[in-house]
This record gives sequence, structure tokens and C-alpha cells, in this order.
Amino acid sequence: MPRRHWATAGLALGITMSVIDGTIGTAALPTIGRALNVPPSDIIWATNAYQLAVTVSLLPLAALGEIVGYRRIYLSGLVLFTLASLGCAMADSFGWLVAGRAAQGFGAAGLMSVNSALIRFIQPRARLARGLGLNAMVVSTAAAAGPTVAGLILGVADWPWIFAVNVPLGILALVLGLRALPQTPRGGHRFDWVSALLSASTFGLLILGLDSLAHGGAGLTSVLTIAAGLGAGAWLVRRQTGRPRPLLPLDLLGIPVFALSIGTSICSFMAQALAFSGLPFLLQTGFGFSVFHAGLLTTPWFLATAVAAPLSGRLMDRFPAGLLGGVGLVLMAAGLGLLALLPAHPQAADIVWRMALCGFGFGLFQTPNNRTMVGAAPPERAGGASGMLATARLLGQTTGAALVGLVLGWMPGMPIAGPTTALTLACAMATLGAVISMLRLRARGRDGG
Repeated sequence: MPRRHWATAGLALGITMSVIDGTIGTAALPTIGRALNVPPSDIIWATNAYQLAVTVSLLPLAALGEIVGYRRIYLSGLVLFTLASLGCAMADSFGWLVAGRAAQGFGAAGLMSVNSALIRFIQPRARLARGLGLNAMVVSTAAAAGPTVAGLILGVADWPWIFAVNVPLGILALVLGLRALPQTPRGGHRFDWVSALLSASTFGLLILGLDSLAHGGAGLTSVLTIAAGLGAGAWLVRRQTGRPRPLLPLDLLGIPVFALSIGTSICSFMAQALAFSGLPFLLQTGFGFSVFHAGLLTTPWFLATAVAAPLSGRLMDRFPAGLLGGVGLVLMAAGLGLLALLPAHPQAADIVWRMALCGFGFGLFQTPNNRTMVGAAPPERAGGASGMLATARLLGQTTGAALVGLVLGWMPGMPIAGPTTALTLACAMATLGAVISMLRLRARGRDGG
């Protein structure tokens, strides 16, 4: 029992750092951009580099974890993430910061890709659902806490400290992991390097194509890049079809509940990323709030998520996940729409309750959705399910952040209209996610909705 608790604490600390760094850097983008003299449409790459590195490497690392052991992948990722955080804190140019963020992303992928799989080996069967629910709560709360933490840190220190704080926390998580994480069985199959390259090419080319559009790149080049990504994806699907342990978990996507939960997760995190990437510019540049006060104004989102996440876990015993997810995303969409309709000179109270509504809806959705995704997969495919869960989250976040760069690049010099457009898109994605979630009510099994 004590070792199980230490292992759970180590996993929670590691996944908190990796998830929160996807949004904490976003909240600090205006500050970093001013310090490094980088325009808003370019500074978004301080976030995109992190998200892109995570997204292209999640599925390959999850597959590799099934072969070499989840513990080894997790600890290696933790070491890289901690060292890269130190590099980001010491960066003195935009190029070095982007490189450090990319290295951080590869380390974070090691943590995210096998996190849920390790929980299956830490918790006994009777406590597995509770362990997965706790992990979902930690992930959703950490994702929402980034802007608040960034505001608090930037209120008392310079921007490098938002990365420097990871160093002591990473060392603590490493000590806990070395002492408590279990060894896991290793698969006898070989790693499919060709499929890993195709997977990375698919996600990487798609995101690079979107970013090229955001920066006003050549339209033909951007379209060809996106087409190449789609082609690599088609080749990957064809190569993986029929394999017993595919790198791209087509076997799991054949489970209706799993596939619908993946779609819902992508939409929800795209909506969240659109909001978290656009809100700092709206609050600071558009409305004139300081970095510190902007961080405080986003705190209700984080607090409401922390309240709703455990509540939704208990409600799963009475209501299907599809219904809880649909209701939660409807509430989130309503809050995002109301944020987009803020007056030109809003009072703090006008912003606070809208943030709380968004956070409560997101928290109500996230815990049942994550638990459903992991629980729908057979135990021997825990690595694939864990990797796909994290891939869905990061694909949504990366695409959302790229869309904000696209909007800001198309609407320069419009400090209110640009971010407001991003919030409107976020509202639309949350609404789409609610529709997909409700479709699970037709799927078989109460856990799937």
C-alpha cells in the first residue's frame, strides 16, 4: 500500500507538469513576445513547438513502451523533460526557446504516452476505476490551471521562472518514480520503425501546414504540406490494418464507444486550446489587464474544473458518460460564447462567472470521458489506449493553438476582434464535442454512455 501511494503521487506530479506546461507557456506568450521582441503570430510557436513534439511522438513511444517496459519510457521522458525545462529557463533568444520547448515536448510525450498504462499496474482491479478517475481529474485540473499559475509566477518573477520551477519538481518526481514505479511485462514483438515515421509525418505535416497558413505562407505550399500529411496518414492506416498490436490502435478505434470518446476529447481540447491561447491576448492587450490580474481572472476556470471533475466521477454511477459529457460541453460552449460577447470594457465580475461556467463544464465532461476511453480497451492494449488518449488531447490542443495563430495572423492589429474570433471558434468546437458525446448514448454498455 505505501509503495502504491508513492507511485501514484509520482505519476500525478509528472503528468501535472507535462500537461500544465502545455498551457502555462501559452498564458505567458504576450510577456515572452514583448521580452524577445517577437510578434504575436510568431510567438505562438513557443507553444506549437511543445505541442507538435508531443503529438508526433506519443503513439510511437506508447508502442515502444509495450516492448521495453512502461517504467523505462516514463523515467526517460521525465529526465529529458526536466533538463529541457532548465534549457528553456536559460534561453536568451527565441530560437533557443523554441528548441528547448520542442525537447520539453519529447520528454512530456514519454510521460503522457504510458501514464494511464502504468496505472493499470499500480492499482488493483477493484481500485482501477478510482485510479483512472483520479488521473482524469489531475489531467483536467492541470490543463485548466496553467494560466493561473503563469499569472501568479509572472506577478513576482520574470518569464524564465515558469520553466525553472519544473526542475526541482522534476527531480522529486524522478526520485518517487525510481523508488516506487513497478516493472511491467515486455512484449516479444519488434518495434515498427516505418509506422513510427509515418505516424510522426502524419501529425507533423498536418500541423506544419496549418501553421504555414497562419503565417501567411504560400497557399500552394501549405495545401501540399497538408495533403502530404493526409497521404502519410492513409499509408499508415493501410500498413497497420490487420496487425495484432498496431502502433496506430485501429483495433481500439473499431470499438464504437472508444472512437466516439476520442472524437469528443479532440473537440473539447481544441476548444480549450483556442480559449487559452486567445484569452491572454484579449485580457492583456485588448482589455488592458496586467499579466498578474489576467492570471487571477482565469483562476475560476481552474477552480471550477477542480470542483466538477470529482463530482462527475461520482455521477458516473448514476448517469451515462455520454450524457455527462454532452451536458458538460454544452455548459462549456455557453461560457465560451458569453466570453466572446464581453463588452469592450468589462468588469472583473463579468469575466469571472463566465470563466467558472467554462471550467465547470469542462470538468464535468473530462473525468467520465477519460475513464471510458481507458476502460473500453482490453488490459493487454493498455499502452495503445494510453497513447491514443494522450494523442487525442494533444492533437486537439495543437490544432487549437495553430488556429489561434491563424486567426491572429489574418487579423493583425485587432486586439479584441482577433481573440474574440478564436473564442467563437472554441464555442463551435465545444458544441460539436457535445453532439459527438451524446451519440455515445446509442452505443452499447453503460460505461460508454
